[in-house]
Amino acid sequence: MKTFALSRRLLAASALLLSFSFPRLAHAAADLAASPNAAHPLAVGARVPDATVKTMDGANASLAALLGGQPTVLIVFRGGWCPYCTQHMAELAEAEPKLMELGFQIVALSTDQPKNIRFLTQEKHLPYRLLSDRDMQASRALGLAYRVDAGMQKKYAEWNIDLPAVPGDAAARWLPVPAAFVIARDGTVRFVHADPDYKVRVSGEKLLAAARDAVR
Repeated sequence: MKTFALSRRLLAASALLLSFSFPRLAHAAADLAASPNAAHPLAVGARVPDATVKTMDGANASLAALLGGQPTVLIVFRGGWCPYCTQHMAELAEAEPKLMELGFQIVALSTDQPKNIRFLTQEKHLPYRLLSDRDMQASRALGLAYRVDAGMQKKYAEWNIDLPAVPGDAAARWLPVPAAFVIARDGTVRFVHADPDYKVRVSGEKLLAAARDAVR
């Protein structure tokens, strides 16, 4: 009996330790939006929270460090397999020189694997920084991540699209609502565009106008 009681206490202690060691995994599935329409993107005036993303080399990187006190246009994409995303990427590349004149950088996050980020950057000749948010940390922190329903998950699988698994729920899949944030030097959001309809993207002209307003 004493051995059984001790084993139970050890199991309870191990579970408690795991909950402290991996809080993001423990809560990722629980607070995930049920659909694109249920997502709540970070609002104007909010500060961008830190999150861990990966470089094209697979190394961990801090989102806060990437912003680095520099005015930033932060873009969140679904993936390189999405034609609406790649079209928007090209448009942003054309807008980048004018954004740089205003002191802005472009940082883009995608659900792609790091190795695919490298391929996409080279294939599309993207001049700005593209990073992997496969683990959903940044998209969750920005209020964009949602659970893909079973029907759509099946269709994506039939199309051979490798959607990212929900941390803590390997059978489930997630995607971000595509979004664009204009972030001031102090890390506050000055403009946000996020539409549940993944076909709707903000134009480069509107982002430039929002960037100009942010530096006034």
